Amino acid sequence: MRMIGLVGRSGSGKTTLIASLLPALRRRGLTVSTIKHAHHGFDLDRPGKDSFVHREAGAKEVMLVSDARWALMHEVGDGPYPALEDLVARLAPVDLVLVEGFHTHRHAAIEVHRPSEGYALLWRDGSAIVAVASDESLPALAIPFLDLNDTEAIADFVLAKAELTSRFRDEVFREGSLGVSYGNRLTWRPAMSGGRHGRGGV
Repeated sequence: MRMIGLVGRSGSGKTTLIASLLPALRRRGLTVSTIKHAHHGFDLDRPGKDSFVHREAGAKEVMLVSDARWALMHEVGDGPYPALEDLVARLAPVDLVLVEGFHTHRHAAIEVHRPSEGYALLWRDGSAIVAVASDESLPALAIPFLDLNDTEAIADFVLAKAELTSRFRDEVFREGSLGVSYGNRLTWRPAMSGGRHGRGGV
């Protein structure tokens, strides 16, 4: 599996970009999952529901299952904030994971930036941000610029810059069977059905 982040100020359009990237990437035959950071507490449950009763009674995890989908709720409680690597490891294997938020984590990320919002760039020299996607030109930018309205070009960049997750990096380097390695990045191979890692493998 490989992953890349999308970071930016609130209201910059990170979710909108992900929503346009997902069908573009799926058209290329890739399986894609997402992780989104929530700055405020959230709850998928409601008082009075059986699953809520389970949690209130002390269950560490509660899994809800229906014919259409299932969801696992994990209570962090007083424990440490979960590491992004641990969260990614809980996902079923896919070709690519898009991570929204987590801007302090050291994974390759594209910053979504709208100058009209009046905020400064998150990018700083030495940061893990590898490009800025914006709806206005940024002539002084020292890293690649992406047109926020050109989804296909951004999808190309995502595939070029997405990094191996730590879950699969050692295995890929050991077996040398999932692509041609360049540091901690791989070239893409066409997605194939089957295989230990599911469709597409990395």
